[in-house]
Amino acid sequence: MHAHHALEKLIAGNQRYTTDRLSHYHQSGSRMRAISAAQHPFAIVLGCADSRVPPEIIFDLGLGDLFVIRVAGNIVDDAILGSIEYAVEELGTPLVFVLGHERCGAVAATLKHGKILGHISTLIDAIQPAVDRAKTQPGNLLDNAVRANIELVVAQLKSSMPIAKLVKHDRLKVVGGLYNLTCGTIKIIA
Repeated sequence: MHAHHALEKLIAGNQRYTTDRLSHYHQSGSRMRAISAAQHPFAIVLGCADSRVPPEIIFDLGLGDLFVIRVAGNIVDDAILGSIEYAVEELGTPLVFVLGHERCGAVAATLKHGKILGHISTLIDAIQPAVDRAKTQPGNLLDNAVRANIELVVAQLKSSMPIAKLVKHDRLKVVGGLYNLTCGTIKIIA
């Protein structure tokens, strides 16, 4: 599947979700048995761990369709990047979709706290460049920081050598989208 078709399939699923025309695609025992031997996801979704934004539901997809990685603030670290590179290189997945959402708690925590103890600081350190960028922009600081975080994660992914090579040869597309918590729609922003 080409990345363009994969992106269209995600958007179509989100439209079914937001219009209450869910198909519950690939959510059956027969699908489970059909994919038990191997996986061939058509998209990688790097999303926030927020309980209100489960990718398989908001894209109206099911078993084997998505390679989902969820972490607060949809950040990238070495393990996450390695997981994405695995799916791209070993599974041949043609699309990486960075899924952020409005009013992200991890981004809000970064705005609120400069530095805190514990492992939460890992999240804050990763999101801080987005907050710094947003501080120079007019408008709502949290909204701008959420958008900047999505854009920076997309840029980080595109700077990975294996990912950059595949993007250059049009074998992979990396995009970022913003999920609206109120109406469930996703807007492509990067």
